[in-house]
Amino acid sequence: MHNHQADANYMGDLQDAAPEMVAAFFNFDKAVFNKDVGSLNLATRELIAVGVAVTTQCSYCIADHAKRAVNAGASKQDVAEAIMVATALRAGGGITHGWQAMKNIADTK
Repeated sequence: MHNHQADANYMGDLQDAAPEMVAAFFNFDKAVFNKDVGSLNLATRELIAVGVAVTTQCSYCIADHAKRAVNAGASKQDVAEAIMVATALRAGGGITHGWQAMKNIADTK
């Protein structure tokens, strides 16, 4: 199991090794989640982030963006629905990849 704080201690190593790139990432992230930028409200953007985090299975992002979504005005039901939308798409990906398996064995007995 990960220990977020222990793992986060390595952020300095990443910043030292690629300072411009790390700074660019954080500036981009700051712009994406700036409540005063864009037409989507912050709660909606955070709900999208929850869904993406569920599909990418990033436990840090799941925890952080779920809290941020609620702080931005989303309800627990909103978070749950975002999770279920992401889950449906993830399951759908399994089905469509299954088609590929079936396609590749179509001519075998």
